[in-house]
Amino acid sequence: MLEKLVHFCTRYMAAGVILAGVCGIIWPSLMKPFARYIPIFLGVIMFGMGMSLTPRDFKNVFDHPKNIALGTLFQFIFMPALAFALVKLFALPPAIAIGVILVGCCPGGTASNVISYIARADVALSVSMTMVNTILAPFVTPFLIWVTAGAWVDISFTSMMISIIEMVLLPLLSGVLLNIFFPKAVSKVTKITPMLSALVIIFTVGCVVSLSGRTILDSGLIILCVVILHNLGGMTLGYLAAKKAGMTKAQVRAMSIEVGMQNSGLASTLALMYFTAAGGIAGAIFSVWHNISGSLFASWCAGKDEEEEMAPAAETRSI
Repeated sequence: MLEKLVHFCTRYMAAGVILAGVCGIIWPSLMKPFARYIPIFLGVIMFGMGMSLTPRDFKNVFDHPKNIALGTLFQFIFMPALAFALVKLFALPPAIAIGVILVGCCPGGTASNVISYIARADVALSVSMTMVNTILAPFVTPFLIWVTAGAWVDISFTSMMISIIEMVLLPLLSGVLLNIFFPKAVSKVTKITPMLSALVIIFTVGCVVSLSGRTILDSGLIILCVVILHNLGGMTLGYLAAKKAGMTKAQVRAMSIEVGMQNSGLASTLALMYFTAAGGIAGAIFSVWHNISGSLFASWCAGKDEEEEMAPAAETRSI
């Protein structure tokens, strides 16, 4: 029963996010009081991610340093650059543009690991890249935001770095330590962490939308277009670059997913803490879209594998 509930919540997370967004627009007073707790919600997600990591995941980083470095390069150079280019191309106002920049400067999202599993990608590589980029985020993300958006918004580099350490790095490391010292107890809890993360993301999106419903109604379509282009651009680059680097099919898929899927929860949280509620819209919309695009990509990969597996059997029958 519990497994079915976890599967249901993770499988239909995108639908839950959309429903939360609609509720946030129609009944904003329901969600607004909880907006102050969004940083705590993000910490819960990171803590759950930490509990899913093992010493083996850290070992994988040293087993495949070239692949990890390539993923980090794309994550923290191409994605912020693409976000900046899209902001300029669509001439977005600063209040909304900062949200797109935030999405581009954040590390990969935890959902990428689940999508990689469904797509039959290299899950170990996906987890390793997510882990490394998340650990680097407190230091790299504020710097990237300062470089790309510092001309039109006031940014406190140190304050943002401390916030990301508190919301992301400390909960992540706490989860890792708990898993190292109490693996049996953690193994029981990690069965429900995907469901808990999905519910937290859904609730966070509802809170963000409730604070800026008018802006979404006015500019939601153009933000959606920018988010789609950013996500698909990252997935395409990750896919092509990994193939060019001679990676295996599973590694190519993991790279594509990891580069294209951002930690939208962190982006929305930083927007609410340091900028405006409107800045969190891009992250909220990204939470919906990247689960849709990731699921579609995973389905395409699974279908392609099934075709390849059936081809030899069909040839044998024809002989």
